[in-house]
Amino acid sequence: MKHIIFDCDNTFGVKDCDVDDGLALLYLLGCKEAAKIHGITATYGNNRLEVVYETIHRMLKDLGREDIAVKRGGYEEGDYDSEAADYLAEMANRLQGQLSILATGSLTNLQGAYERDAHFFEKVKEIVLMGGITEPLVFEKKVMDELNFSCDPLASCNVLKYGNNVSVITGNHCLKVLFTKEEYKRELFSRKEPIARYIRERTDYWFGYNEADYGIKGFYNWDVTAAVYLMHPELFTEQRGRFAFSEEDLKTGYLRKTLEGMWQCNLPEIGDAEAFKRNIYDTWMKVKILV
Repeated sequence: MKHIIFDCDNTFGVKDCDVDDGLALLYLLGCKEAAKIHGITATYGNNRLEVVYETIHRMLKDLGREDIAVKRGGYEEGDYDSEAADYLAEMANRLQGQLSILATGSLTNLQGAYERDAHFFEKVKEIVLMGGITEPLVFEKKVMDELNFSCDPLASCNVLKYGNNVSVITGNHCLKVLFTKEEYKRELFSRKEPIARYIRERTDYWFGYNEADYGIKGFYNWDVTAAVYLMHPELFTEQRGRFAFSEEDLKTGYLRKTLEGMWQCNLPEIGDAEAFKRNIYDTWMKVKILV
């Protein structure tokens, strides 16, 4: 059983905002026999903190899972004094050596916990991050900016340098698997489970946004990929290397790999694409709406 805190900038169902944090939450909920979500800490990124905080609460109410703790994080880069930071530090103490953190937005809350407890990272079992790039994300209509590590470069730099057992799902590695509209319809529109309808109704708009804005005929499940790695690393190939992390590079989310780098990090890559997608769809369908 993994003991998890999900640190995210969830904007599931918010107009013109990303849906993948919410889909990652659904994935974790579908792993109920192997994952206990102790709490969700809200961070900024996809939208303002209050929008994220309200979206998390609304989603948990929709699903009948208001038993999960939700903590408000820092409002912006450098805002390290928050209830989310307190909660992360407290839970790392309570679950020493057992806590897994999945972080899919800005890393301000993790830095806040580190400032409260200099041994915070040592007490955490593992950290899985979604963010960073090793080369530009170039699409048909424009280049996609990195929007997680670049939000708070100092926080990102410290998590990457000092975090225990850190794995990073980069934007580049997510490009291996595209979720198309046709496949989405096949997998979800024919299903009778209430969760299938819930996902359809709240994410269908995202296909149109990606095609109009970037020329992508589908969407990439950025944050879900990180959740899958946390729960099923066997679906990935480990890619460990040495890096020279710096605040300057992380202003654009760039991860500089070099043999002379002082820091080791794992950048897992999706293995078999079909097995990966099958796991996601099957796990989503295990989520029960309890209202």
